[in-house]
Amino acid sequence: MAESPVDQRNSNSKNLRQQLSREKYARLKAEAQAPYRGLRKFIYLAFGASGFVGALIFLAQLAAGRDITSTLPNFALQIGVVALMVWLFRWEQKAERKN
Repeated sequence: MAESPVDQRNSNSKNLRQQLSREKYARLKAEAQAPYRGLRKFIYLAFGASGFVGALIFLAQLAAGRDITSTLPNFALQIGVVALMVWLFRWEQKAERKN
């Protein structure tokens, strides 16, 4: 008598777990639960670094006194981008620790 598809799937899953090391299985399971986490963290870091560089440039323009009416909102925007990226990165790390 043939096994049902559910029984075959369960036995395949058990065989796969036995073949993989515990660390590799845990890493694959974490990636399946939260796909692209590493990519998201990289994007947060890249955008945060970009915002930081922009903030430094606008800060230098503010210190030089060049066109303060347009430089100040741009500086505030760059600070907001950096703050948002830091918050998102920390949020991602907290979610990673829960799993």
